[in-house]
Amino acid sequence: MLSLLVVDDDPALLELMREFLSRTGNVEVRTARTAHEGISVLSVNKFDAIILDYDMPELDGIAFLKIIRAKGDTTPVIIFTGVGSEHTAIEALNNGADFFIKKGENPDLELRTILDRIYQVVDGRIAWRSTGTSQTILTTTLNFSSDPIFAIDRDGKVIAWNEAIEQLTSIPASSMLKKGSFAYSEPFFGKKQRMLIDLIFEKDDVIQKNKYFIISKEKNGSVIGVTKGIKSDGSSWTLWMKAMPVYDSRGTFIASVGMVKDITATVKDVPLPEEIKEAVSLAPDTPVMVSHEKSSVGLLDRILGKASSYYKEGVILYGREGKCLEAIQAFDKALEIDNKLAYVWNDRGICCRELGKHEEALKSFMRAIELAPDSVEVLFDLGETLENIGVMNKDTKYVDAALQTFHMVVDKLPNNASGWNHIGICLKEMGKDEESKIYFERARDIKSWRKDTPVPRKRAEFL
Repeated sequence: MLSLLVVDDDPALLELMREFLSRTGNVEVRTARTAHEGISVLSVNKFDAIILDYDMPELDGIAFLKIIRAKGDTTPVIIFTGVGSEHTAIEALNNGADFFIKKGENPDLELRTILDRIYQVVDGRIAWRSTGTSQTILTTTLNFSSDPIFAIDRDGKVIAWNEAIEQLTSIPASSMLKKGSFAYSEPFFGKKQRMLIDLIFEKDDVIQKNKYFIISKEKNGSVIGVTKGIKSDGSSWTLWMKAMPVYDSRGTFIASVGMVKDITATVKDVPLPEEIKEAVSLAPDTPVMVSHEKSSVGLLDRILGKASSYYKEGVILYGREGKCLEAIQAFDKALEIDNKLAYVWNDRGICCRELGKHEEALKSFMRAIELAPDSVEVLFDLGETLENIGVMNKDTKYVDAALQTFHMVVDKLPNNASGWNHIGICLKEMGKDEESKIYFERARDIKSWRKDTPVPRKRAEFL
């Protein structure tokens, strides 16, 4: 009989998994409601495998993985979660997960998939640790990405070719998987050559020699670039690419993942800066140094990520240095490029609020709400602003608006203690002291249960 630890904060799901796995898989199941409890159980018990939720209060699945792997615990881990993207999956793999399975609308099928994965990692039906992470990348990219993505292993052989990239290239996965020697570049360039996915460890000048205009390079090793290619019909197209390395839990490089997008239509009527024209037209052996500061404002700047760059600058200015006025100027530059970025309008509103410009702050928040009506982050910050105005001016109209806004927040995040606390504050300001106590107690209970779910923040990516 196999022994299994399931770590999830949903008691109903724990009971369902216990019943299903015990009945159908000859598995003995132990459960834990929090990551802390799971770590405590692991300190005195050994298991054949661990089923782990990603999105949990206090310590999420990635933090749990890091802790147990740092302790030398090599128990196979299967992440089973409702939060999923290719980035989440790769992060999980890089920190020692063996499989990443997304919760959906067919629990029976998902639980059977989990059972199958348990037998795979425990019984050694595949040589998992030597080649299995590559197979996992294949699975996760196919399951979690609508973007055209492929992956190659350390030997340069294709191990993932998802449905979106099949549509982009008209090449089925069955014809591309296991191929090496740059065969994956032919659909994009009409010949075999090094792609951005092959250049992630190279210096900028080498990448530029290969006709890529570098948009950005991140500390995690990811590179974003633009280049020209040749379609199968002989016509040219402009390609946006992102490539990044993937490591196993011991820090060993095991694969590269690449994303490719056709941006020809986007840039068709936009005059390319001379630097880009030169970068994508020179012979491969001719070096070209590119300045990122000369790009024109407009569609091309959106392609080059200029709006994101200005947003990051603004976040750092006010988040780390407290320079709200300068931050607003950076946010305005981002909005000149793309005025449909709700998170930029939102953080602009926060800076205006900090400067006491409440009317301007409200205008920014309302624009953010128009663009992202379901964003908990925007709703929460709008609610705080309305509450501040109402309390300062003793105006119940604003306090009532804040109250309704925070109700929307807790509808979306039932375990957000701050949202419940703000509802209590608003009711107290409206003279409803007894009613407010209910909400204050609710906030305290969430904290004491350690179930608090904070509002997700876009700026946290940069801070």
